[in-house]
Formats: sequence, C-alpha cells, structure tokens
Amino acid sequence: MINIFEVEETNKMIERENLDVRTITLGISLHDCISDDLNKLCDNIYNKITTVAKDLVKTGEEISTELGVPIVNKRISVTPIGLIGAAACKSTDDFVKIALTLDNAAKAVGVNFIGGYTALAAKGMTKAEEMLIRSIPKALASTERIMSSVVLGSTRTGLNMDGVRLMGDIIKETAEATKDNDSIGCTKLVVLCNAPDDNPFMAGAFHGVTETDSIINVGVSGPGVVKHVLQSVHGESFEVLCETIKKTAFKVTRVGQLVAKEASERLGIPFGIVDLSLAPTPAIGDSVADILCEMGLEQTGAPGTTAALALLNDQVKKGGVMASSYVGGLSGAFIPVSEDQGMIDAVEAGALTIEKLEAMTCVCSVGLDMIAIPGDTPNTTISGIIADELAIGMINQKTTAVRIIPVIGKGVGDNVEFGGLLGHAPIMPVNKFGCADFVNRGGRIPAPIHSFKN
Repeated sequence: MINIFEVEETNKMIERENLDVRTITLGISLHDCISDDLNKLCDNIYNKITTVAKDLVKTGEEISTELGVPIVNKRISVTPIGLIGAAACKSTDDFVKIALTLDNAAKAVGVNFIGGYTALAAKGMTKAEEMLIRSIPKALASTERIMSSVVLGSTRTGLNMDGVRLMGDIIKETAEATKDNDSIGCTKLVVLCNAPDDNPFMAGAFHGVTETDSIINVGVSGPGVVKHVLQSVHGESFEVLCETIKKTAFKVTRVGQLVAKEASERLGIPFGIVDLSLAPTPAIGDSVADILCEMGLEQTGAPGTTAALALLNDQVKKGGVMASSYVGGLSGAFIPVSEDQGMIDAVEAGALTIEKLEAMTCVCSVGLDMIAIPGDTPNTTISGIIADELAIGMINQKTTAVRIIPVIGKGVGDNVEFGGLLGHAPIMPVNKFGCADFVNRGGRIPAPIHSFKN
C-alpha cells in the first residue's frame, strides 16, 4: 500500500518538479478484424477501436482528477498494420485508407496519438510490408494522429539493409510531403532494432502479436524530480549518487503502478507494464541533459557524458524493478534533442554533435531521437545513420531507434519549431562524407555470433 507520507511526497514532486504520468496507452489487438475486403476491414478496425477505447480518455481524466496526478496523454497502440492489412491491401493507397480509418477512430475516442502503422521487417519485407512502408509519406501527410514505425533489425535476425536503404528514401519523401509544416511528418516516424512489444511511448508503440486482446500500459516520467534530489547530494560519492537516483526511480514508478492499476480496474482491461522512462519535455527543469549537468558535467556532450548517462539509465532501471513486478517497455533515459531544452542548449553551445549522441545511445533507452538535420541531406546518408544506430542495438542486444527530421528548405544555423511536446530544435550538421556504395549493396547484415543461444 502507498502510505500518507508517500502521497505528500508525490504531491510535492507534481507541484514543484514536473512529475507526471506521460501516457496511458491502451493496446488493442486487431487480429479479429482481418478481412480480404478492404472496406469491411476498415469498418472492423473502426468499430473495434471505438468500442474498446470508448472510455479511455474519460477514465484517464477521472483518475487524474481524483489522484491529483497529471496524465498528459491518452494513447492507443494496435497490432502492426503490415500484418492486419496484408490480405486486403493491393496498393499503397489501400494502406493509406487504413491509416485514415485509424486517424478517424483516434479522433472519435479523443486520444492524442495512435501507434501501430507499423511494418515488422527485421529480416526481410513481405509485399504487404513493403507497400505499407512506401505508403508512409502519404499516410502521415494525410492524417493528424497516426504514428508509424518500421522494425528493421534485431540481435536474433541481423539487419535488413534493403529496408534500411529504402527508409532513407521514405524519410526524405515524408519530409517533402509535410514540408509546409517544417517536415513534421518525420517526427511521427521511427525506425527500430529490437523493438519491444509493450512500449507505451510514441512513435514506436505497437500492440505486439504475443499480447492479449487488449492491455493497459503506462509510461511515467520525472526528469525534474531526479534533478531536484541530486541537488541535495552535490559533490557526494558515486555510491550516494546511485542510491539517490535508485530511490527516486522507485518512488516515481510507484505512481505509475497506482495509475495503471486504477485504469485497469475501471476499464476492465488487464494491466500490462509500467514503463519508467525519464522522458523530457521542452519545459524548463524537465530535462535529462540537466540531470547530467547536475552530476558534474559542464555541458552535456563533454567528456564523461556517456558514463554519466550509463549510470543514470542503470539506476533508473534498478529502482523501477523494485517498485513493480511489471516494469517493461523501454524504461530508462530518453535523449530526444528537440524535446529537451538542456540538449538544445548543448547543441547550440557546440558541445553536442550527432556523433556524440550516437555514442550516448549505446547506454540509453532508445537512440537518435528528434534530431533535425539539413533538408538537402542525401538519402543514402540518412540510410547510413540508420544502419549505424541499428547496428549498435543489434550488437549490444538493446533497443535502438532513429527518429530524424530532414527539414526541407532549412540548413545548419536555422531553427525549427514543432510545437507542443515535440518542442523545437537547431538544425544539426551531418558528416559530409558519403556512404552510398555501402548502403546500396543490398541484402542483410547477419546476426552477430552471440545471438546463437539455443
């Protein structure tokens, strides 16, 4: 049970330190919607989502009011559409019709985003999955609440380099299709390696094929809380630093556990996992970069940054698993540039580059996230960036991802404003040397030797 002292402590975290439940994400299986008739499939999808999720937003708001805990987003994830649409879709426009159906369903139930416009292509692409991937630019340009993801690798399968090469083109096409709004479509598109089935955070959320018919997953966040408590142990040893972060992560996870159980009981839907991820926002004081500086760095990107982030990520996980038996998803520290004012400051100060961010992704929860680059960056260079990041995940047996935005018409020295939780970002320079001959080879990179564990 949570006692009155914990309640008072939690209230202080909410009022002063930006603690919030970032999302209640309702996962919905669409397997029973499958039909070889496109119109029937779309009707089935719409009816399933609007029935299962009809009370999600209202329930989230009621819990938030009663417990005094901000619940920022209410979201839905669905079974990967590359699987669900395979029998009915004969063209990219057919997949776009499903995207419009998902968007309409999301609007009908009032959720912020719906994830699962997804292709699972870690080892290769079926015809349906390739069609879905090629439909992404039009789908994201035609909708408001769709989030799309493409899984192109895993430690067990290696990397699908045909897919990696294709995604360089697709990301650029998505940027072009939404160029009138600063290429915002790319903020809703992510490429992953070792993607978890129960991730509640966008844009990588989808309802895994091994999940039950519907499930409640909660993502909780508190970078400001961690920074605040670290101010009280300034100059102390690493042991004290680690223990402080771990205890704080425990308390934050308890809040997520409480909200998740309440939502599960009220909706009559099983509780899945709590994802404890230090997910920053553009708000001042809600920054992962600020935590790293509080540890003793002059600026994020300075020597020692990767070690500090590794420590933070590990202690967050250790604290979280002591607070709940069902910690899952990504659970750690996110380093999205445009969503973290401290990261933005570090880029503008010249302390943080894409290459340093790539090194940091070896030890954080996700990967290269919300990075704006020049709009004239070659497609093959984007593919090379994706290949590098997915290789880190494959070799290190961890989730990695790339959400990169080539902003059409803008270059280094410009800034881009995405708005809301997506924030704003300076355009970051990209290595000028090419990799076209490498990414154009085709085929796949085999799984590493340590993947053989049977």
